Amino acid sequence: MTRSSGHFSLRRITRAVFVTGALCAGTLAAFTVSAETLRWASAGDFLTFDIHAQNETLNSAANAAVYEGLVRLDEKMAVEPALATSWQRVPEGFLFTIREGVRFHEGETLTPDDVVFSINRALLPGSQFRSTAAGILGAEKTADGKVLIRTTTGTPVILRQLASLRVLCRSWAEAHGALEPQNFIGGEESYAAKHANGTGPFKLVSRTPDVRTEFEAFDGWWDQANRKGNVTRVVYTPIASAATRTAALLSGEVDFVLDPAVQDVARLSKDPNVKILSGSEDRVMMIALDCGREVSPYVTGKDGKPLAANPLRDPRVREALSLAVNREGLVRGVMRGHGTATGTVVSHAVDGWNEDVARVTPANPAKAKALLAEAGYPSGFRITIDTPNNRWVNDEAMVKAVASMWGRIGVETAVRAMPRAQYFPKVLSFDISAALVGWSSSTFDAYRPLQSLSSTFNPKTGDGISNVGRVSSPAMDAALQKLAVEENAEARTKLAREALAIERAEFLHVPLLEQHLSWAMRKGVTAVLRPDNVLVMERVTVEPAK
Repeated sequence: MTRSSGHFSLRRITRAVFVTGALCAGTLAAFTVSAETLRWASAGDFLTFDIHAQNETLNSAANAAVYEGLVRLDEKMAVEPALATSWQRVPEGFLFTIREGVRFHEGETLTPDDVVFSINRALLPGSQFRSTAAGILGAEKTADGKVLIRTTTGTPVILRQLASLRVLCRSWAEAHGALEPQNFIGGEESYAAKHANGTGPFKLVSRTPDVRTEFEAFDGWWDQANRKGNVTRVVYTPIASAATRTAALLSGEVDFVLDPAVQDVARLSKDPNVKILSGSEDRVMMIALDCGREVSPYVTGKDGKPLAANPLRDPRVREALSLAVNREGLVRGVMRGHGTATGTVVSHAVDGWNEDVARVTPANPAKAKALLAEAGYPSGFRITIDTPNNRWVNDEAMVKAVASMWGRIGVETAVRAMPRAQYFPKVLSFDISAALVGWSSSTFDAYRPLQSLSSTFNPKTGDGISNVGRVSSPAMDAALQKLAVEENAEARTKLAREALAIERAEFLHVPLLEQHLSWAMRKGVTAVLRPDNVLVMERVTVEPAK
């Protein structure tokens, strides 16, 4: 797979990032075959069905089948109407006309009050979608029954953010004690975590965490004409073992695997009963480092004793750790070519990306050792990296390879791997010294990833909500303040490039690679491959197994 040249702006988002082996998804015929069940699997399970409790791609994909926003992204990743029929820019923000006659799965009629409640719920302190709602001040119902969303800016990126802010029924939430988001990080259980009541194309009918989740097509969906597939029942099964997922597909136990192991893709592509869709995913894998604390919890001297100061706060140490990484080697050895080495934290699909900030610096262990010595650590130190083992393709293997590379410069590195259900609460409570992070930009604009990952953490505003290393850069904060409100497209691109240059110069993270994605399915399944790695279930067609 090859990278497109130049930067990839919002204005050119319809120029897709895909290179596909058998991409016939654009030729879906609506209901040309009988209604069918889709059985699909990936390594980890959904985390919660509370729409504001966990902002993570697989989890959001499950919620997107059940819940909807005011707008949505079409097959070309462009904004189109959903629960709003139209909108207009007004001095205070954006004014939305709410679609009439929409019903929730349990029969309630959608009202502007539900929209207002849901937008404001996303802004509450416990919400993990506050960064997604950046620039949104709140929502209110107008006298004529429209919804005014007050914003700090009129940038069109706000509309793309709203595609990820879904709508919950207020009366249902009140009846089930869900007026505030579930505290997923704190381990809270809630009714809304295991039950759902949306307006979307599928309704949640059963949920056994880590075992099985079932959906059924919602016959009362307002947009039945847009149901391009024939799936009426969906069964999702998490299968942690890559080999077992592949075996389940080959045996016919599942129809679709979201994340086949990269080492299996070539073999599967030769099987006449299997189809592979491949493309570039809008996701960058990186290592976050604890730059915030005076003493980091999982960093010690070589003797195992605590250090007087946190070495990760020194940019020379962060540069050394970055220089130790052979990114091209990671792509070849760990990812089997299913990735692109990068020196920045956003993918080439994101506005602001450019070759200068993405340029990969070759690994240089000798220079890395010299920087460590200059910083006062000639013999290195010890550190632990946290990683999930069932979230991203080859996540644990990737971290183990990085640990080995760090070991060559004297930084003895332990790897602590765990299931994603334990990993996300741990890292989002900032209990790390180093951790693997995978990030995509649902807005295809650099502001949101940088505002989430690299701005100084502020629990009141949601800035830095995914800044698990507690990095803090005055230069970055100043750049993001400008980018947050700039409405001119060309000026936004310029500001985004400046912010990405700061991220790189200060080594706020250690970028590794852009992931490529491959989906594996039996030959009779047709699906729409998207750069956000989201399976749109209402656009899947399943031919009966023979």
